[in-house]
Amino acid sequence: MNRREFLKKGAVGVAAMTAGTAAVGKISGGGDDGSGANETQMEIRTNPVSGDKVSLLGFGCMRWPMIKGPNGKDVIDQEAVNALVDEAIAGGVNYFDTSPVYLQGQSEAAAGIALCRYPRGSYYLATKLSNFSDHSRKASLAMYRNSFKALKTDYFDYYLLHSIGRGGSRAFKDRYESNGMMEFLLKEREAGRIRNLGFSFHGAQKDFDELIALHEKYRWDFVQIEMNYLDWRHAKAPRNTNAEYLYAELEKRGIPCVIMEPLLGGRLAKLPDAAAEKLMAREPASSVASWAFRFVGSYPGVLCCLSGMTNAEALRDNLHTFRNFRPLSEEENGFLLEIADLLDSFPMVPCTGCQYCMPCPYGIDIPGVFHHYNEMVRSGSMATSNMQRDFMKLRRKYLVSYDRAVESIRQADHCIHCGECLKHCPQSIRIPHELARIGDYVEKLRSWTL
Repeated sequence: MNRREFLKKGAVGVAAMTAGTAAVGKISGGGDDGSGANETQMEIRTNPVSGDKVSLLGFGCMRWPMIKGPNGKDVIDQEAVNALVDEAIAGGVNYFDTSPVYLQGQSEAAAGIALCRYPRGSYYLATKLSNFSDHSRKASLAMYRNSFKALKTDYFDYYLLHSIGRGGSRAFKDRYESNGMMEFLLKEREAGRIRNLGFSFHGAQKDFDELIALHEKYRWDFVQIEMNYLDWRHAKAPRNTNAEYLYAELEKRGIPCVIMEPLLGGRLAKLPDAAAEKLMAREPASSVASWAFRFVGSYPGVLCCLSGMTNAEALRDNLHTFRNFRPLSEEENGFLLEIADLLDSFPMVPCTGCQYCMPCPYGIDIPGVFHHYNEMVRSGSMATSNMQRDFMKLRRKYLVSYDRAVESIRQADHCIHCGECLKHCPQSIRIPHELARIGDYVEKLRSWTL
């Protein structure tokens, strides 16, 4: 069965396609996983550019489950990946997004092993030209060609210029134009080895404006942006851009968008208690994460919403959300934006755990330090003063849990401020500054001087 026949058979009730808007429909999935997800059908969107019928829930392959390998290093648990892919496909998911640099270069191969067990026309495959460290033509071509081998394919459905926001048109020229890669990729699109060509973006508004202006020259088939109800109006300017602006600019040009970080690296699935209680009071039977996904999926220009599902529990919860999809009402949308205002008041580090900053040349577990700190803020477990009522209890809780979460030689106080991490962070976090702030906080806890 070819791609067209497969998707035609799997999709039912597809609405008429309109320019710039992903038409809504359903796609069937089989199997009963005990979650009740098989009772309905996966929400799909029709790509107005290519006609592809894409599951609104996409599988982001940046957070595959990991285990310790024979040499003690973290490696992907291929057996677990295969099981997750099987359940996702059975539930109607047909879009998989990876990159040559995810999980320190292991993600593409794991995705290729898992997906090659299925007919190539039964899923959409997205990967990227992640030529951050070496954008020479030789290295870029090698990365492109290696992706075909790792993913066991002879074409890409969606191919992205990876995170081209930093530096705007100047960085774009260095990474893709001066080395002749844009000319090469356009020819690859013409030849059909790339079916849809786009880019992923993190950065300032002026950089986005420069890049989106290139649509007239290169005809972007899609763009991948960070969008969630916190970043809708609370992205940290000037280095980041509100999703409200990004989405509007794409929508008015008729460019479909793929969404990354709908949960902000899990932060919107584990909210501070004050915010989580408000959501649970509204819908006790729904997960906190489902609100974030419904927010993103309620916008018609969204083609696919990526989720890095590390375990079956998260996958099944997401399948339930997208196989029984309910767009937000205007009142619910306003309610979530009020929650975003509340969340913006919490002093959390805006880290999504993407691991782009790793490995640190001096061994700091940067994502681990930030994740622990954010968890303490989220749970209301921060000791703020030795005059605090439960200061001794909270002090001990932070220090004990910190030592358990991050081994001592990889903690914040070992950062030497080399700045190597800064050029890799898509969130533009001032990483050395935040590590110093956390290190200083921990030292004050240890010395009883807070």
